[in-house]
Amino acid sequence: MTPAARERAQVRTPMLFMSAAAWILLVLQPAGGALASHCLLAMLGTNLSSAAFAKLALGWALMLVAMMLPLLIAPVRHLRDRSLARRRACAIGLFVAAYAGVWMAAGAVLISLSLAVWSAVPASSAAIALAILIALAWEFSPAKQRCLNRGHAHRELAAFGRAADLDALRFGLTHALWCVGSCWALMLLPLLFSRGHMAAMAAVSLWLFAERLERPMTPRWRFRGPGKAVRLALAQW
Repeated sequence: MTPAARERAQVRTPMLFMSAAAWILLVLQPAGGALASHCLLAMLGTNLSSAAFAKLALGWALMLVAMMLPLLIAPVRHLRDRSLARRRACAIGLFVAAYAGVWMAAGAVLISLSLAVWSAVPASSAAIALAILIALAWEFSPAKQRCLNRGHAHRELAAFGRAADLDALRFGLTHALWCVGSCWALMLLPLLFSRGHMAAMAAVSLWLFAERLERPMTPRWRFRGPGKAVRLALAQW
């Protein structure tokens, strides 16, 4: 293994391991199952307790770790490469904390939106169909491409002192905002599945990972499929 490959592995391996661990926890102890809209409605119907709220927060946090950590390999590697060795752990911690904070706040909005869709269209198949139409409209839009493009742009980072800490925080915040802008419609879909919640999560995760492999493009209405991921997979056969 070359030194460059070892450096990449030092970021990729632990992040993929943590993502896999989150998937296992969701399967064995499906806190994420509480995020399905029928479970949310049942909780709200019985006055959402602090324990139920904690379960929802845990489910959403595990969902983020499982689905989003593989998408953070490139920005974390960028942060690691541009930080002094003694400051890397702190910089990565600040980045992840800012990123997670934005997504936890986005989770409250998405959960509320899933309940609104479920309430407006009580039949689960109709609610899912409506959410898929919303996701497709956003997926093909120029705004989606702008968010993807900005997510590929990694800012310059200071190396020393408070400026380095602030840059790591800003990087986490801005990257999370563009990530939310890019992913929100797809992340809404698993919340609407009363059955097949984990399968929907897995499908969305693969789609999100595949679209990150594409290069930035001019924003316009277009079909965005996992073309590069499919080509890479076929090349391995």
